[in-house]
Amino acid sequence: MAIDPSAIIDPTAKVHKNAEICAYAIIGANVEIGSGTIVESHAVIQGPTKIGKNNHIYSFASIGGDPQDITYEEGQESNLVIGDDNLIREFCTINRGTEKEKSLTRMGSNNMLMAYVHIAHDCQIGNHIIMSNNASLAGHVRVHDWAILGGFTLVKQFCMIGMHTYIGMGCQVNKDIPAYMVASGTQTRVRSINAEGMRRRGFSSSAIASIKRAFKVVYRESTGRLLDQMLKELEISELDSPEVMQFVNCIRGSKVGIMRGPVEE
Repeated sequence: MAIDPSAIIDPTAKVHKNAEICAYAIIGANVEIGSGTIVESHAVIQGPTKIGKNNHIYSFASIGGDPQDITYEEGQESNLVIGDDNLIREFCTINRGTEKEKSLTRMGSNNMLMAYVHIAHDCQIGNHIIMSNNASLAGHVRVHDWAILGGFTLVKQFCMIGMHTYIGMGCQVNKDIPAYMVASGTQTRVRSINAEGMRRRGFSSSAIASIKRAFKVVYRESTGRLLDQMLKELEISELDSPEVMQFVNCIRGSKVGIMRGPVEE
């Protein structure tokens, strides 16, 4: 275990012998840090927080701070869990959860958070996600695997970002974005499917074509038709496509409604 003499580590913290804690880093009470994780100088980690293996946390990141929620009170259960192989760059902030939602903020593995990213209380972040500089999530946001959020993206509380989505720079997301979609623009809308992202990740041409048909049904041919009716049609016509079923499930599971598309502009 490489711990710089100037680092401050609470006696209750559990730091793996193969972790590295650099100069002037602060590791607070009830923090657990796994093997191979590097905490750079001046980073602050508060608990209760559990961090897995081979993460790299850069200088001035603030991890595991109190929830920024006026209902949170000292002594309430509040936790943060971070998986393995994550890259957390300078000045990122990740807050612990509240009792409103299982007292837990969770981030999976193999994610990259660029500088100044903010993840608020009770967020649930999957795997292989990229959040570009200054992207911010309000409380209770869910981001599913392989999503990419452009710089300065802002996501409203309780929204859901589906798997394999791409959100352009500077978007303000106030509704759910279903799986495999691209959202962009000053007036943020779902514009198309993330065909390039799907190709890069090995999706077949038939899978991409099926998502394209589903996008067309929901976002291009929706005038005068009920959303439920369109989803029922997809559940019949695209029954053999797991990608379309994921797209449909995102919409059916939405609690705040889905982001509108270009046909409605």
